[in-house]
Amino acid sequence: MKNFLKMLLASFLGVFIAGFILFILSVAFVAGIASMGSKPVFVLEPKTVLEVDLTGVINDRAEENPFAFLFNETKTYGLNDVISAIKKAKDNDKIEGIYLKAGMLQTGFASARQIRDALLSFKESGKFIVAYGDQYTQNSYYVASVASPVCLNPEGIFSFQGLSMSVQFEKGFYEKIGVEWQVFKVGTFKSAVEPYILDKMSDANKEQRSSILNDIWGTLLAGISESRNIPVEKLNQYADECMTFADPETIVANQFVDSLKYKDEVEAYLKKQLALTDGEDLKIARVNNMKSVPSGSGKLGKDKIAVLFAEGTIIGDEMEQFFTSGAITAKKCTEEINKLKKDKDVKAVVFRVNSPGGSAFASEQIHHAVKALNEVKPVVVSMGDYAASGGYYISAPARKIVAEPTTITGSIGIFGLIPSGASLAKKMGTTYDRVGTNKFSDFARETVSIPLLGAGLMLSRPLNAGESAIVQAYIERGYDTFLSRCAEGRGKTKAAIDSIGQGRIWSGNQALNNGLVDELGGIDKAVEIAAGLAGIEQYSIKEYPAQKDFFSQLMEESMKNTETRILEVFIGKEALKQKQMIKTWQTFDVRQAIMPAVMK
Repeated sequence: MKNFLKMLLASFLGVFIAGFILFILSVAFVAGIASMGSKPVFVLEPKTVLEVDLTGVINDRAEENPFAFLFNETKTYGLNDVISAIKKAKDNDKIEGIYLKAGMLQTGFASARQIRDALLSFKESGKFIVAYGDQYTQNSYYVASVASPVCLNPEGIFSFQGLSMSVQFEKGFYEKIGVEWQVFKVGTFKSAVEPYILDKMSDANKEQRSSILNDIWGTLLAGISESRNIPVEKLNQYADECMTFADPETIVANQFVDSLKYKDEVEAYLKKQLALTDGEDLKIARVNNMKSVPSGSGKLGKDKIAVLFAEGTIIGDEMEQFFTSGAITAKKCTEEINKLKKDKDVKAVVFRVNSPGGSAFASEQIHHAVKALNEVKPVVVSMGDYAASGGYYISAPARKIVAEPTTITGSIGIFGLIPSGASLAKKMGTTYDRVGTNKFSDFARETVSIPLLGAGLMLSRPLNAGESAIVQAYIERGYDTFLSRCAEGRGKTKAAIDSIGQGRIWSGNQALNNGLVDELGGIDKAVEIAAGLAGIEQYSIKEYPAQKDFFSQLMEESMKNTETRILEVFIGKEALKQKQMIKTWQTFDVRQAIMPAVMK
């Protein structure tokens, strides 16, 4: 026994020391990279052009990654940084115009509209906007259509064929491997469960998706029509002809673009616009450069309006280990809300929600915190590309809700999915036997401990009639709570919310008409409303939560990894994994308020 304890202690110390050394080396390595890669503050020069790259992923906020140059990663930008750069360019005399470089833009149409609106505001200064693209997607063209001229590479691609939503149905796959999904839901239009139990869309799902697509498409066409002076009827005609593989000369003839030019020819045009000589280089400022450029205007003061970002799937604390990014954790979000509640300098809060939803339990915790905050100081929600299902749940208690016309919102409904691996267990030759003290003592406790498609664990048998009735009642209570929260927040009856609920999704335009949102616009509009509600004119705007640099993130992750390695020594890697999965299963809330939608 003594030898065993000595070996165990030695292993513990070895892992701890190794982890600590690795942590120190990691910190030193990153510090070295950071110091080598550090750049001086960017200084604008006269006759500069702001380059806005409409290629890559645009999220509400970008995460810094000093190792990005080591990997061939997709470019990621923060919408807040793009909008800020355009605003600064409008007010700065050293920037004479904007150069839009269009490409494969991966963002929602609500984000695209905010960039487009910022560019339209920029044009009011009398400065020029020039657009060029090797490839225009419908999204990037919607933004770039405000430019003059709009140029396309002579061998470029111009995509214009309308919008679609696609759903992959997986019922057949699960049947083949022996997994059965038991569905519990409330809401005729709550379609998130359909891929597991159907092989095509239900009529209700097709109806809601067609309605929202047509509304969003109409908004895009109206904007393009106004900028390019092409009638909407003509635009639909061209979309029906599928411009994606059309001859570039046809794209010019149809007035989508003004000319076919190579990149160097566009840059020569820009130099001419700036009155540069042949020997002078084109001076470019990029979005990231503009972060260090001071704002030339704005309302400043001790009073602050906080912009709190909540982006991604809404998850409970127990699920955080499975999300490295792109999630709204209830604990972290409520902590930030409570900090703003106590900050006396913060007079109002703009809650920026960009989420398709998630855990109903986690949504309720955030809703409670937002409601408490709103009782102390005004909260105005600014909806992004998505603020649906759980995303609407956490928005409901705000005093005002602002959405873009192309925001996808609503989806007020609840569902639950519980997998059974009975057939899979039979195929493997696995059997189960049980004893218990009460009628439901083994309810949702007997599991097949085989990771499958990230699920990890599933029940070894289907729920019986009594168990199913319990779960369905639980889901219905969740929906009733959802209705109550929305009715209270919007000043409506539960019946009125139910009539526009039932899991149905709406565009921002439609949500304005049915009373789910108050006004149309972006973050700027929400800030303006928040300032009015707070009764302040001089204020500064600060974003929350404070973004951590990669150095800080590495230190946190190194500590977590050291802790994990120590636990692995004591109980073993597989045992630790099983323990984590069982804990997650036991604490996981089956009620989900989420709206999956793929729109292209």
